[in-house]
Amino acid sequence: MAPEKEPTEHSARPAVLLTGTGKRYDIVACFARLTTTIAADPNPLAPAQYAAHVRVEVPPIDDPRYVPALRELCRRHRVGAVLPLTDLDIEVLALAREAGQLPALVPSPEVARATYDKFHAHVLLDALGLPSPPTVLPHHDIDTLRYPVMIKPRRGSGARSIHLAHDPAQARFFISYVREPVMVQQAMRGDELSIDCLGDREGRPLNAIPRTMMESRGGESIKGTVVRDPELIALGARVMEALAVAGPATIQVFREPDGRLGITDVNTRFGGAFPAPAYAAPPGRTYPELIVEMAAGAQPEPHVGEFRAPLTFARYYWQLELDQRLRPTAREIVPGGPPPPTAPGEPRARLL
Repeated sequence: MAPEKEPTEHSARPAVLLTGTGKRYDIVACFARLTTTIAADPNPLAPAQYAAHVRVEVPPIDDPRYVPALRELCRRHRVGAVLPLTDLDIEVLALAREAGQLPALVPSPEVARATYDKFHAHVLLDALGLPSPPTVLPHHDIDTLRYPVMIKPRRGSGARSIHLAHDPAQARFFISYVREPVMVQQAMRGDELSIDCLGDREGRPLNAIPRTMMESRGGESIKGTVVRDPELIALGARVMEALAVAGPATIQVFREPDGRLGITDVNTRFGGAFPAPAYAAPPGRTYPELIVEMAAGAQPEPHVGEFRAPLTFARYYWQLELDQRLRPTAREIVPGGPPPPTAPGEPRARLL
């Protein structure tokens, strides 16, 4: 465990525990501006942990000691909310919440399990009357599908191993080529969009903020524009309510040239373009601020559709130099560049 920072004006508020922090420095830094923030990651070099007040190397997610380690962190630091920043432990946290072990902001175990598997997510959305492109498993009759289609890993992330097939022969090739369970989904021809949403602890949608996907890398949006689109706002709120999602979620949507919408993914965590809803939300109602309120026991009122638009964002990378004890050195590559942390865990990102 890393040395803890001195108590701050945030000490009276319940802390927030973020798991699987990885490289999501933007998210961790925003929470660290608001309250004591603990970053838990099995990887001691996860860069985002250096934006937190406390960084902890925890056991791997599939280790039986994982949840007990998180419970001890919650007890020690008076944690009011636990949020995953990766897909890998959402169901684990959901089961722990259901058992009364963790104050996790995640959906039910059933929804967490279904949305982690893209085929099961399609079945769930279809059963709820929500728009999802025609999707089948490889052993179904793929000759009857309308082409082109996408061959996707059922549990893929980061746009890994996704292939476009223009006919059944290509589809069969990619099905055999990808070395993990896949599904076959009708390719959407229109614009790709996302809806960044937040639900309260009861699964009521608090807000839904749509954005365009101008450019993405590895499945993560790096350029886009927040848009005021009533149809997308309503769809985001409808999905959140139908799935009773507690906490953040990002809904991936395509709009066909004829205007039809199709949901291709529901990620019950913060999306890659987290800064978009953070900048667009009304003052005092950014998603981190609302989550800190919920951690303290408050029940924010829904304000779906209240945000600034249009608003364009562009994301970029930076880095940290660490000393032999894996502490930030605060040394800059180029004088006058973006300032690195001045001490372990010093948050630098500005939350608007």
